[in-house]
Amino acid sequence: MADQIFEMTQKNYDDLVKEKEYLVMTKRPQIIERIAEARSHGDLSENAEYDAAREEQRSNEGKIEQLEYQIKNAKIVTEITDNTYVHLNSKVTVEDAEFGDRDTYIITSVTDVDVMNGKISSESPVGAALMRHKTGDVVTVPCPDGSSYQLKIIKID
Repeated sequence: MADQIFEMTQKNYDDLVKEKEYLVMTKRPQIIERIAEARSHGDLSENAEYDAAREEQRSNEGKIEQLEYQIKNAKIVTEITDNTYVHLNSKVTVEDAEFGDRDTYIITSVTDVDVMNGKISSESPVGAALMRHKTGDVVTVPCPDGSSYQLKIIKID
């Protein structure tokens, strides 16, 4: 099976490297210290502090592994500043063609998604539909059930 390639800007790449460095150099030693402290309290079979620290360690190591994979398989793309069409890091305001609801999204790489803050992947259904389109274009977004809906691009920043 081929490795997945993660397209990202240099800034996205640098952010991943910085986050990995923090998890390895700062958080990992802190967790190890908490595990040692919890061990010193005796019986590990009923030691909630020890269990919590070990779970945090597993989570941290999993995140480090994920970041290493993304960094290893990163493809740096040139950051585009042209706002005449949608591209990676564009801020796009769209309007639902049927209901008139407006939303604003920032199109990001899969490594920088933060849906709660409006950052969606260029590979998500909405992100993929918007890519390379211009203000005024109406795009069709496929739904998992086979239906679709349309969004009109109002503004690109």
